[in-house]
Amino acid sequence: MELRHLRYFVAVADEKNFTRAAARLNIAQPPLSRQIQQLEDELGVVLIEKGSRPLRLTEAGKFFHAHAQELLDKAVDLKAMTQRVGKLDRKFAIGFVASTLYGLLPEIVRRFRGRYQTLDISFHELTTVEQLQALKDGRIDVGFGRLKSEDPAIRRIVLREEPLIVALPVGHRLTAVERPLTLSEVAQEPLLVYPRQPRPSFADQVLAIFRDRMVAPHKVIEVRELQIAIGLVGAGQGIAIVPKSLQGMVRTDVVYRALDDRLAVSPIIFSVRQMDRSPELVNMLDVIYEIYDEMGIAHDKHTL
Repeated sequence: MELRHLRYFVAVADEKNFTRAAARLNIAQPPLSRQIQQLEDELGVVLIEKGSRPLRLTEAGKFFHAHAQELLDKAVDLKAMTQRVGKLDRKFAIGFVASTLYGLLPEIVRRFRGRYQTLDISFHELTTVEQLQALKDGRIDVGFGRLKSEDPAIRRIVLREEPLIVALPVGHRLTAVERPLTLSEVAQEPLLVYPRQPRPSFADQVLAIFRDRMVAPHKVIEVRELQIAIGLVGAGQGIAIVPKSLQGMVRTDVVYRALDDRLAVSPIIFSVRQMDRSPELVNMLDVIYEIYDEMGIAHDKHTL
């Protein structure tokens, strides 16, 4: 059984007609029919109900169709990823979520660029979900995100868990509280979460923290991006839960306070193609852990 057999069968199953499938594949109908018959002979099962109009799949055919499409999709991903890894001109594309720019990512890239000056580095702001697809499409080589998710084509390394803090407008009553704030206190205020789309996102991560502790925010306001959320905090429209590194975004109208919850954290996740062991990725991980060690940041060291 070859990929062309899968491609032919999927076309027939999608079109529910041999003539239309043949036209879609740019081949004559008789050879297409023979290929489907060869596939059924090899599998030893009937995939298409004989004489059905319109064409109908058997139960085995429906099962095979679902998995054949999945394999074809993986073959496309594999082609794009392999082409990216095999490029002779060494370009290195980094995907990132906006909040990582206020942490150690700029220092990581500065040190990495200083050591490997012949590498052409580019940056792409992408949500965590967008990064996974961009890796499979070959548009980026590594992603720095925050959401934990599974994809068999992607390896995801949690670099560290960053504490979350509260962003408050200057003069807000909670800025007078000298101890770390509780989620119950935060829940009494309008809560700005971001991004609104695509989901799942950091907004869902924040809301899950409240839900897991059985605390319901008084009011939730969804906004498009981090900068808008902080701007609205400064305007007194609500408060926001943000990563601790956001304290690097200095504003005269926003104050940051700690949360009294050690489990209120957001991971920083390093995402790469599953079997990619390119020197650039190995070297970048080495730079990351070197900086973490210098700054005394707790982490579990991983290798590719």
